[in-house]
Amino acid sequence: MLVQFTVKNVLSFKEEATLDMTAINAYKEHKCNLIDIGKKEKYIRVAAIYGANASGKSNFYLAMRYFQKIVLESLNSVEDGKSSAIEKYYYPFMFEDKTEDSEFQVVEILGDYEYCYGFAYNAEYIAAEWLYRKNLNTNRRVMIFERTREMLAFGPSVKKECELFQEQIPTETLTLTFFNKLKLKTDIFKKLYKGIMSTLIASADSCENPMILDQFLPKIIDSDKEKLLEFMNAIETGIKDIDYDDSDREIDFITYHTGKEGEEYELDLYSESEGTIKSIVLFIYAWIAVPRNGSMFVDELNVKLHPLLLKFIIDLFYEEHSRAQLIYTTHDTTLMDKKFFRRDQIWFVQKDEFGYSELSALSDYKVRSDASFEKDYLAGVYGGIPFLKEFTLREDV
Repeated sequence: MLVQFTVKNVLSFKEEATLDMTAINAYKEHKCNLIDIGKKEKYIRVAAIYGANASGKSNFYLAMRYFQKIVLESLNSVEDGKSSAIEKYYYPFMFEDKTEDSEFQVVEILGDYEYCYGFAYNAEYIAAEWLYRKNLNTNRRVMIFERTREMLAFGPSVKKECELFQEQIPTETLTLTFFNKLKLKTDIFKKLYKGIMSTLIASADSCENPMILDQFLPKIIDSDKEKLLEFMNAIETGIKDIDYDDSDREIDFITYHTGKEGEEYELDLYSESEGTIKSIVLFIYAWIAVPRNGSMFVDELNVKLHPLLLKFIIDLFYEEHSRAQLIYTTHDTTLMDKKFFRRDQIWFVQKDEFGYSELSALSDYKVRSDASFEKDYLAGVYGGIPFLKEFTLREDV
């Protein structure tokens, strides 16, 4: 379960920006929108990030993707002429002469522990890296490791086992990635690595990527078709059945529709509307995330979806017995309403005239629980909207 994600000096986020999924205890509305793990803190299930075009909200999505990619790829063998992961995903703020290290940090709850993990890097080396773990039952926090360019220190729980390998870690490789590949007695590294990689990150054009459908849809049709058909019926796609043919090199998906006289008609899945295809892809992501308490980050979730369908997708993550979470960026203000969201679920990204993006929460403002979130947002009270200047195509006469 994601608690916080922090980015600094990545793309348009020059200064530190933190998305915090911790609920504000003073807010009493929509308790069903919260994850309760039986501790003092509760956590939001869904976070919506609003912002104008070119404000940087998609950059926040990209930052999470780059973070995950570096964790995944930093140990990959680098062939001659090929870039390392840190070089490939090093995108510092560009509108300053001085280039500094980029930085990520994530706080995750996995089982009975809260993990705080982060690193700073540039195109050449890992400048710093750290991992701490807190026992949620005792509140005791311990250092697992701390790394700078000059040293790598381990905490008592892993010191004896890990010190044997510390000289083997390349300067461009994360300690976490390195130890995840080894067979150790401790499971700390593998648990955290798995937790970080369990966040599903989907782009706005995911409905145009057949690889997702090829990889997961046959499994769902074989094992959980009834649930998929129930979903497609609920959103009124007109699809009565779905099947696939993998006898050829490419997988063909066939949907079945019923005509006016009761006849059955076949249709290639990719002949369905883009909204239908995207809905199926989002169902796949939710099918993976919700039962497994995973997290999902979608850029421009509203694209090609009707507002009511958007709400339907969001509601999949309000499963009482799941810790699944949905984070998404959007322009659509239809759901920016106190009827659907708490004040700590709404976030804004805005960019100033010099290209600096800033992330803020609705809860940062003095907002009454009965305020009209959408009306105030469109009036510019919270920022995150475009300020349009007068413009005409007509030539002056």
